[in-house]
Amino acid sequence: MDANAFSLGPRKAVTTIAAMPLRTPAEYRAAVSADGRALFYQGRKVDDILAEPELRVAVDHAAIDYAVAEDPAHRDLAVTVDPATGREHSAYYKVPRSTEDLLARSALIELCTGLGGTMVTLIKEIGSDGCFALLRALDGEALERATAFLRHCQDGDLAVAVAQTDVKGDRSKGPSEQEDPDRYVRVVDEGPDGIVVRGAKCHTSISANADEIIVLPTRAMGPNDADYAVSFAVPANANGLSMYISSYGAGDRDPWDFPLSSRHKMLETLTVFDDVFVPWERVFLCREPEKAGDLALRFVEYHRFTAVSYKLPLLDLLVGSAALVAQMNGVIKAGHIRDKLTQLVIYAETVRALTHMAAQRAIVDERGQAYPDPLTTNLAKYTFATQYHEAIERVQDCAGGLLVTGPGAQDWASPDVRPVLEKYFGAAAPASERLPVMNLIADLTARDFGGYHAVLAVHAEGSIEAEKMQIFRSYDAAGPIAYAKRLVGLD
Repeated sequence: MDANAFSLGPRKAVTTIAAMPLRTPAEYRAAVSADGRALFYQGRKVDDILAEPELRVAVDHAAIDYAVAEDPAHRDLAVTVDPATGREHSAYYKVPRSTEDLLARSALIELCTGLGGTMVTLIKEIGSDGCFALLRALDGEALERATAFLRHCQDGDLAVAVAQTDVKGDRSKGPSEQEDPDRYVRVVDEGPDGIVVRGAKCHTSISANADEIIVLPTRAMGPNDADYAVSFAVPANANGLSMYISSYGAGDRDPWDFPLSSRHKMLETLTVFDDVFVPWERVFLCREPEKAGDLALRFVEYHRFTAVSYKLPLLDLLVGSAALVAQMNGVIKAGHIRDKLTQLVIYAETVRALTHMAAQRAIVDERGQAYPDPLTTNLAKYTFATQYHEAIERVQDCAGGLLVTGPGAQDWASPDVRPVLEKYFGAAAPASERLPVMNLIADLTARDFGGYHAVLAVHAEGSIEAEKMQIFRSYDAAGPIAYAKRLVGLD
């Protein structure tokens, strides 16, 4: 059946953006505003993401990735020059060729996340992870298409999301075994002009405010799953594509009460493909189940390195805020507080050391493309994930119960109430300094922004079990086994 047999309505032309100067934050905002993308939020359709204050926060946060390229203090890190063409483009889209390239990438991710108040911007980080995975996993005409798409992202200075996690349905069954065949994204038709896809992805970060969305397989697949072995890229306003934005973290937020989440937010969507047409030049994998698992794994190798890089400012803030509030409470010299601060330092610096070590141990493939050492990357991610909740407990113990019993912004603004608060909430530091720090820690650890971070620690970029599996697969036990044999004379 030809793709044209589907009643899809008028199709938007797919164009490749000509090379242009790097986009400004204002140009990025304009590009994602009222362009026909189908967004739904809190049960209603949203025609312009910038017109919704709760969603506009996420767009403004994401614009950090564009602002750093204009900042003379960060331009050398944020912008690179293509040696083949002499054109400038975002350093996020520089294909890594060495340890130095990976370390620079990690530093850029850490910088932007730090500017984002511990919330990663992700609009170029994850998209470039997806592009790099395509370059490593594909060959032939598919590789040419992936290379052209990367150039499209570089030349247009685009924001790019990755939709990988299918909704999955019954986890005990594979894609083709599901009661509802749309629980995984699949090819429903193929013709001379392209393919038509249907299904849904979930946990799709920054898709609502991206220019493009790369779709990748979520898992290895067998012969019966051929229709589900698909990878492609579509613009965020493609016909038939709808995004349902999570309302987690919704509501007005006074900056005094919510110093982080009032200014920094990342949108997550259920991303539904309802007979979306994809031209062949944007199809990277089609009905090739033998390649699905490898492509999924190549993405994870880059994206978990991105993950541990963007966790570093969060870990620094856990250490810094715990130490600061302990000083303000007058308990910094207490033995148990010093022990907690020491454990926080050990945690933060262990993850940082493993992150840098993953780049130091970089592997360069036969095409000259570098990727971080999978073993060390997963060690870093596992260490972060398994110790995060204990670290939160330590920070909260240093702070005290005022995290959840303290006054609100309206109390602090009241001329009648504020003198009372200043009198009774002063400690080793005045209430005017101590209470904002309490709110910082509460926003980070005790309120919904803290809950968001806590769930991300366990599930984002792969579960703890997935990291353990990859650690086991990546570890080369031949040397240690040979050593053991030698010591008992079995060699």
